[in-house]
Amino acid sequence: MIRSLLFVPGNSPAMLQNADIHGADALILDLEDAVALKEKDGARALVKHAVKALNFGGLPLVIRVNPLGSPYLEDDLLAMVPLRPAYLMPTKVSGAGDIQRISARMAEIEASRGMKSGCVGLLPLIETALGVENAFRIASSDPRVQGMLLGAEDLASDLGAARSKAGREIFYARGRMVMAARAAGILVFDTPFTDVDDEEGLEKDAGFAKSLGFDGKAAISPRHVAAINLAFSPTVVEINYAREVMAAIPKGEEAGLGVVSLHGKMVDKPIVERAKRVLAAARQLGLEGEDE
Repeated sequence: MIRSLLFVPGNSPAMLQNADIHGADALILDLEDAVALKEKDGARALVKHAVKALNFGGLPLVIRVNPLGSPYLEDDLLAMVPLRPAYLMPTKVSGAGDIQRISARMAEIEASRGMKSGCVGLLPLIETALGVENAFRIASSDPRVQGMLLGAEDLASDLGAARSKAGREIFYARGRMVMAARAAGILVFDTPFTDVDDEEGLEKDAGFAKSLGFDGKAAISPRHVAAINLAFSPTVVEINYAREVMAAIPKGEEAGLGVVSLHGKMVDKPIVERAKRVLAAARQLGLEGEDE
């Protein structure tokens, strides 16, 4: 279960070395925006060495590579695919063709290294208007695609909109991303909240993202990880209600009832499926023993 993904600059030895101590569920080692053009080669070498030398606490690793059309992507792929990270994160993805070209090149590199084809997944970063409109095509473009991340800063710029804490300018994009991911059966993660010092704003933003259906949220600061993990974890109230739902079903069947009522509300299939998801998440997080 991935609730939080922490961005780690690929050109910072100290941050790479300590990346796994902040409680994030996954790490995004960044070769793109966090790295100046003159430092691209050095960052790539540093990340390659770090992945080989460090365990990163066994966390899933995502490596954000440079976009198609840049002079750095080929070297990124050649260096990163053999490291077998959980995912590569292609940037500025605008359509299915972008993913298919990258996946085909990854397959060539895997074959040349004797690796199983498709062993490295893709988690595209969607940060343009065209990418948002093509979200389902991207999500369903290739078996490697196991999730997507919304990048709101570049998207707002592409839209000609001012980026705000309230996020009204990305409301449509958020909904479109969640809908596309659910239709394709993949994970979907929300954009980072960029004000490092506004903890209340972060909590509201993460809670809103969860309410829309996102699986988790990226973070650019270690200080945001705990609040994100809390927002995307089932609460004690949710866990206990899910238990009641699951307990009510066999009781209703024993009584010969086609429909079960719980606290005055009908318990139908969607409610049961949600209860199952809540309890599955609680088990993964070790919360199944919690009570009110």
